[in-house]
Amino acid sequence: MLTWASPFNICCFLDNQGYPGQASSPAGFECLLAAGAAHSFSAPAGDAFSAFKTWSLTHQDWLFGHLGYGLAAETEPAPTIASAGEDPEGRPRLVQAGQAAPPAPTDPIGFPDLFFFVPQTVIELHPDHIRIGALHADPETIWQEISRTTPKEAKTTPPITFTPRFTREEYLATIGALQRHILRGDCYEINFCQEFFARSVTLDPFTVWQALSKASPNPFSAFYRLDDRYLCCASPERFLKKTGATLLSQPIKGTAPRAHEDAETDGLQAAALRRSAKDRAENVMVVDLVRNDLARVCIPGSVQVPELFGVYPFPHVYQMISTVTGELLPGTHWTEAIRACFPMGSMTGAPKNRVVQLIAQYERSRRGLFSGAVGYVTPNGDLDLNVVIRSLLYERQTAYLSYQVGSGITWYSDPAAEYEECLVKAAGIKKALGNT
Repeated sequence: MLTWASPFNICCFLDNQGYPGQASSPAGFECLLAAGAAHSFSAPAGDAFSAFKTWSLTHQDWLFGHLGYGLAAETEPAPTIASAGEDPEGRPRLVQAGQAAPPAPTDPIGFPDLFFFVPQTVIELHPDHIRIGALHADPETIWQEISRTTPKEAKTTPPITFTPRFTREEYLATIGALQRHILRGDCYEINFCQEFFARSVTLDPFTVWQALSKASPNPFSAFYRLDDRYLCCASPERFLKKTGATLLSQPIKGTAPRAHEDAETDGLQAAALRRSAKDRAENVMVVDLVRNDLARVCIPGSVQVPELFGVYPFPHVYQMISTVTGELLPGTHWTEAIRACFPMGSMTGAPKNRVVQLIAQYERSRRGLFSGAVGYVTPNGDLDLNVVIRSLLYERQTAYLSYQVGSGITWYSDPAAEYEECLVKAAGIKKALGNT
């Protein structure tokens, strides 16, 4: 299927990698494939959600696409006075209204802030059958084309040297600065991310996707192409799902490395994560944030937490996952539910508006599609969106390759341990690229 679809200049392939159960897999699908764009919508942050709602009302069909982190500028606008880092003595610098802020980092990948498309072809892969829908072609013809397609052979990608935006020492110093913000009461927790990048890289994104899927199969994986921009995503996290009037979000906060060589040690790692006071504190702060977000668009009293502090195994790490649900207010459009919850609390921290400012001030890369969401909307308005993490982003024309990793910072965080956690989260990406 994916070999057949990969030549399309716009395509989106969503794969649950065989993970069972409601908590981790897209509703009823093993895989979903959207190929070609009959109609599309693109918008920068500003009035994107309102315009998207208007467009979607005239295209009540399958929709596939993404939300970039840049939409935070629309959902969490900065006040007239904002911190711009710290002076040498650790005091916050302030930027007054009308005063120039520090120069914003660029985004060499360049995905739009918001992009969705009505596909020419949709293929649903279920456990026991395949369904093909097409706007301008015969589904039987498409099936025959796919049947005759020879799957691409996975190729070995030469090891790639990545450059970090922060040295280890700079990263540790920045975590110290963020902890001083926490001590002052500016925030409780902040998800701080760093980028690793490589220039002049020539590779086949499809081959990289195959390698990443093999090295790090995760339930919200995606291969997504928008012209010369590519996402190879091995995400374990769901952002938001809507089924009828029920909304469900499953934030991840809390990570422990796997120890595959020793089953007893591996089990101890999971038990330690389950008991970790620090990880529980991070997780419950994000759960409270998600509860607050859902309460904006849900029937009062309907927001619940069916599971708190669940520990789940993934190829390279254990993750602490909680589940938050709510019932959407009658008459509320699904775009309003997404807007109320974006950006996801697991990738910001709390309080959301303040940490979005701090992220802009201290991170050295624009997140772009990283820590945004990719997914689908059905013709009846149900949806499922992931969190774009554990991902490689590639721009073919500029030959720029990038991945970002982060962790939740609290006052009790050990900066060195947070740095090591970032490296653990990147293990699947490095393995897929042949890097040690």
